[in-house]
Amino acid sequence: MVEMERMNSDGGSSIRRRSLSLSSHRSHHTDNDVDCESVSEAGDIGDRALPSRRFSESNSFHSENGSTVRPLPRELSSTPPDAVVGSEDSKLEPPKGLPPLLDYVSCMAHLAVFGILGVLTRYLLQKLFGPQVANVTSNHTILYLDLPSNMIGSFLMGWFGVEFKKDISHVSEHLVIGITTGYLGSLTTFSGWNQKMLELSASGHWVISALGFVIGLSLVAVSIAFGVETAKGFRWLLNRLNITSPENGISKINYKVNSYHRQMTAMVIFLVILGILWGVSGALVKAKFKHGGSAAELWFACMVGPIGVWIRWFLARLNGRGLGKEGLFQWIPFGTLIANVSAACVMAALSTIKNAVNTRDCDTVVAGIQFGVMGCLSTVSTFAAEFNAMRKTNDPWRAYAYAAITICVSFSLGILIYCIPYWTKGFDIDT
Repeated sequence: MVEMERMNSDGGSSIRRRSLSLSSHRSHHTDNDVDCESVSEAGDIGDRALPSRRFSESNSFHSENGSTVRPLPRELSSTPPDAVVGSEDSKLEPPKGLPPLLDYVSCMAHLAVFGILGVLTRYLLQKLFGPQVANVTSNHTILYLDLPSNMIGSFLMGWFGVEFKKDISHVSEHLVIGITTGYLGSLTTFSGWNQKMLELSASGHWVISALGFVIGLSLVAVSIAFGVETAKGFRWLLNRLNITSPENGISKINYKVNSYHRQMTAMVIFLVILGILWGVSGALVKAKFKHGGSAAELWFACMVGPIGVWIRWFLARLNGRGLGKEGLFQWIPFGTLIANVSAACVMAALSTIKNAVNTRDCDTVVAGIQFGVMGCLSTVSTFAAEFNAMRKTNDPWRAYAYAAITICVSFSLGILIYCIPYWTKGFDIDT
């Protein structure tokens, strides 16, 4: 009898230890998933943000705060996963707006229009703060030409991509995607930043190049943090004026683009605007191309810029997914990382081609692709939002690891692509 009691005691203790172990594993797994999802939602998740796409994903459900949460593995959940997912999915209603194909078309139109506006704003900020007007930024200093647009875009991301993102999505999901992924993603550029630091290091200014990365990252991080704090202050003011609801922060504006007719109208309007922008840009490119110069490069960039936005938006679906079926390194936003690294590499290759060919027409086309496609494919505002979200998780070191990976990989590959042709051919690098 004593032996039986001892065995039962040991068995119960074993079960309790296993239960505690599973509970701890489940808690850690849940916290890690929530952190990864918060980072993804702060940045960009591509077409997973579309209502039709969210409804079709039966392997996930939506929590009360609007974020996507994946069910725990069967062995870690005290409740059968099928029951949990089934109960949540039963609460979801099919999207009432456009069918999936038209939903994609409408989103692409929003991205293209806002992307072109981002290209134009970036060009104006370059001219305003550059040597021709304010003389604050330059190609040959730590304060590179795209620094003002990266800082302003990150600041605005704190407003419209973090604090007021939910309020804007209450009106239109496509509007949120257009402003954050389209406009702010195209207003800021990582490839331009990387290329300027790469050119400085290639000409022997390694210290200035390193400081350019450190100071640039610091200013961007401060900009988005300042944007978030000022947006919170503005929300507090709106609450005091009784314009928003203090319980959930949703604006009291009741207009929503959530019906078929309203979404169809918005799609047609943005397609017309896109046609006008492309038509004007094409006419100006035709008039300015034979003379070359920055004007021809700008309008050519406006024509091809949406390509970069669309590619980045499709890549963003990889954010928060991790590698393989196990979701390894899920905390790394691979979509944003791939977009920034690939844009930096292509930017370096195009610079090599432009320096080697050195003709007016080639300079116009290459510079237009660099400023348009590569400038829109890479982004600092989304990168800053992800960096800021990572710093607020249980593992803030991930933010700095993510920044180091992005910068080191982009710079290392870029310097090889940019310099090896000149080292092997014995040419001088034109900076």
